[in-house]
Amino acid sequence: MGRVFEREVIHFNIADFAAAVERLHNPSLACRPVIIAPAGGRRAGVYDMSEEAYQAGVRKNMPLYRARRRCRDAAVLAPRPQRYAQAMARVVRRVMPYSPLIESGEMDGHLFVDVTGTGRLHGPARDAARCMARQIRKELGFCPAWAVAANKLVAKVATRVVKPAGQYLVAPGDEAGFLSPLGLDLIPGIGGDDLCRFRELNLITAGQAAGLTPEQLAVIVGRRAGKIHDAVCGLDHSPVMPAGEKPDAVSAACGLGADTNCVSAAEAALYRLVEKIGAELRSRNRAARRLVMAIDYADGRRCFRQTAMEPPAADDITLFAVFRKLLHKAWVRRVRLFYLYLACPAPAAFQVQRQLFSDPAGVIEKRNSLAGAVDRIRQRFGHDAVCPGRVMDV
Repeated sequence: MGRVFEREVIHFNIADFAAAVERLHNPSLACRPVIIAPAGGRRAGVYDMSEEAYQAGVRKNMPLYRARRRCRDAAVLAPRPQRYAQAMARVVRRVMPYSPLIESGEMDGHLFVDVTGTGRLHGPARDAARCMARQIRKELGFCPAWAVAANKLVAKVATRVVKPAGQYLVAPGDEAGFLSPLGLDLIPGIGGDDLCRFRELNLITAGQAAGLTPEQLAVIVGRRAGKIHDAVCGLDHSPVMPAGEKPDAVSAACGLGADTNCVSAAEAALYRLVEKIGAELRSRNRAARRLVMAIDYADGRRCFRQTAMEPPAADDITLFAVFRKLLHKAWVRRVRLFYLYLACPAPAAFQVQRQLFSDPAGVIEKRNSLAGAVDRIRQRFGHDAVCPGRVMDV
């Protein structure tokens, strides 16, 4: 029987990644606050910001006009997602010699490396992490915070504690003890609405929440009680994905620029997001079986809606019809919108066999054929080669 190794997961966190990349391309920005936000609309949301802008009160997704008021001397730059994705790919290449299990965001500066069982090659995990961080700093110019822990969740929280450029080692078995005194706002998966409900019950730290049973937590967070309980106790069995392999969930989001209460404008933005999700699902040969939508109102409130799809689908027409219903179920206030978020958690394998009786006219097959034809045209001639009338002149 082979030797069983304790898990050792390293998390790197390059703070304010977009701003850090822009500073590398333009060193003159090093001495002033930086805000990354789309040009145009008055309420365009902040994409990222430097530490100086953060200390001045700027936050992600904050309307740009408000961010300018809080940090008047900041340099405002338009996002360059392709530049950030390329920089992220360079970071991944620097750590690939240490492990095949490397999971990164596309352009957010976060990186997990599973070095379990590699001690004979690279030494203890802490030494491997130092070597990787030194290499990233020397060759790319980034200064990442890093942490080593027994799972991804705890390692990620640890880098939040020591960012922008510290380091932390969480001893095996001490996950719950490490999290116990920390605020619930540091725990992944606990959002703003959850924090408000916890505060109403005078629950501030992870240790206080961990003292509740899942049944008691269900009163506060509903069906997510089991996951939240595991999180505050430091339990996380999710694997680090192999390098280059994308996580199952498919998502897309956009700000509406100027706030809008125009239904056609909101639906046009929705359709563009649906096209991105549909294309990604089809490229993976997957289909959506559950859809989630979040909308942000101009006054800062957020509303979620979700539904199941039967049978699962991946064509834009079917996805849009369902997301459109979710939009109108969520948009129940007389307040303008400024942000849309769509997601397909855990998509299913694409169903090749046709549905009996439920699709007598072959509608599903025709929609899949149309979506495939559009994908092929865009792959050959570019995305703008086919433009649905729904999104034109909006």
